Amino acid sequence: MNEKRAVRISKYLARHLRHDPRRIGITLDPQGWVETDALLAAAAAHGFPFTRAELEHVVAANDKRRYTIEGTRVRANQGHTVEVDLGLAAAEPPAYLFHGTVSRSVAAIRAEGLRPMARHAVHLSPDRETAVRVGARRGKPVVLTVDAGAMSRAGHVFRVSDNGVWLVGRVPPGFLRFPGDVSRETA
Repeated sequence: MNEKRAVRISKYLARHLRHDPRRIGITLDPQGWVETDALLAAAAAHGFPFTRAELEHVVAANDKRRYTIEGTRVRANQGHTVEVDLGLAAAEPPAYLFHGTVSRSVAAIRAEGLRPMARHAVHLSPDRETAVRVGARRGKPVVLTVDAGAMSRAGHVFRVSDNGVWLVGRVPPGFLRFPGDVSRETA
């Protein structure tokens, strides 16, 4: 399958497995799973047919491992705006995690911290390189350092998705380090 087709299928999956399953008439179970046959039939009925082989290729080849196929079911690993419980256990985070954003968001983040917005949780990266790629999707990236160890000690609960994205309800401003904050730079 060519890369352009794979990207189109991946975006289609993101829209319908994370945000708007009703648009094509599928129902996610409480953990976000849908039968692959139901997804394929609904996609075809709504003018975007793809095969099980194409679905498997997109799931296996996705560099961010956004999706999982388990037996006859498929789901998105995180990033939902629809109500799901991915069943992720609480996990002890590393001392520092990272968040990629863009400069136009920095002032609001300084004031309010990181909020999940329409998603269920704030998404954090395990390394700076990943955070740079995340931020670069919307412009010139700015990487924030999150004192995850201190947050955990303060009672914030972290979970890690199947594809290594760290999830937390919110990150208050006091746990953030911004580029150029020399007095707070530790990571």
